[in-house]
Amino acid sequence: MTERMVDERPSGPRSRRGTLVVVCAVLLALLLAGHRLVPNVHGLGSLMDSVTPLLGIAVPLLALAALLRRSRPALLAVLLPALIWAGLYGRAWLPPAAGADGATVRVVSQNLRVSNPDPAATVGALTSDAPDLIGLQEVADGGRVAPVLAERYPHRAVVSTVALWSRWPIREAHGVDTGLGWDRALRAVVAAPRGDLTVYVVHLGSARAGHTATRDQTVAALADAVRADPADRLVVLGDLNTATTDRVFDPLTRLLGDAQAEAGQGFGFTWPAELPVTRPDHVLYRGLTPTTAGVLRTPDSDHRAVTAGFRW
Repeated sequence: MTERMVDERPSGPRSRRGTLVVVCAVLLALLLAGHRLVPNVHGLGSLMDSVTPLLGIAVPLLALAALLRRSRPALLAVLLPALIWAGLYGRAWLPPAAGADGATVRVVSQNLRVSNPDPAATVGALTSDAPDLIGLQEVADGGRVAPVLAERYPHRAVVSTVALWSRWPIREAHGVDTGLGWDRALRAVVAAPRGDLTVYVVHLGSARAGHTATRDQTVAALADAVRADPADRLVVLGDLNTATTDRVFDPLTRLLGDAQAEAGQGFGFTWPAELPVTRPDHVLYRGLTPTTAGVLRTPDSDHRAVTAGFRW
């Protein structure tokens, strides 16, 4: 009888699925490493930049698929996107640096939501940690907000739908033109105990799929205003309608630090409030040392609030 050779290598669906995992892992690695090479046509590049941190979810799914296929090459391939993702975003999950105590300025920022049924309840939740400054956006009914804040925060500045409430006197305040055709940002100088602090409360242009031009222009306008501002100590509070990973955000990144990145833990996603997947709300700064940063869940708003503490 003629002996027949038996090929024991994997074949059929299992082999093909192992190859599919390898291909997906390589594509994921390329997307993570090269997302900024995606042309920003109709906002596609910005969208990719903003959602790239979420692509890390695919890594354990691909690893599980490789294990189920019992494919060593597939499992090794999954290491490539895992390492790239960790290199890009792993630092955000490390514990904040020591020395979180000693904040001399505490701030909070909240987009109230223009159709908020109970803005007083939302604002009341913001006072739980006794911040010194409260920045608000989409203030549609100031009459319902004021009674909650007036006693503890006797000083305020309001420009259209943005507002700043302060424990300390506000020396001056005026609107800031971000190119929307109407002021939806303000600049105020707060007389803090250790010296003047310049505070911007901002709500930049909205972005929709395929329509980001207005948002992009307002980011550039805010960057221009901050660049020209002579203040040594400055904080920007607001809904900037984009994430720090977005290439459009770069002009601000070059000028200001990000409290969440320096003193927080995790991505600090804020929108949508029920299950946040991105962070359009920010606390940016210069001339101060961030000590704490976080996110606060509040009732009746579609955004979570952002908080930060600073040392003079």
